[in-house]
Amino acid sequence: MQDFQKRVVDEQSDLSDKIERLAKFLNEGVIKLDPDEQARLISQLNYMRQYEGILRERIAAFSRK
Repeated sequence: MQDFQKRVVDEQSDLSDKIERLAKFLNEGVIKLDPDEQARLISQLNYMRQYEGILRERIAAFSRK
């Protein structure tokens, strides 16, 4: 695996952890958030998931070359 590919794999792994933690935070609902802030965090989570999907596609393409 080339260096840049390793960095993409590491980035995807780190992002996956962040997604998991943010989703858990939002699902627990322990802290009552301002509705606007909650909406922003949900939007952030959705974008993070899309970004992770792109990274997964890139990783899958590494093995096809």
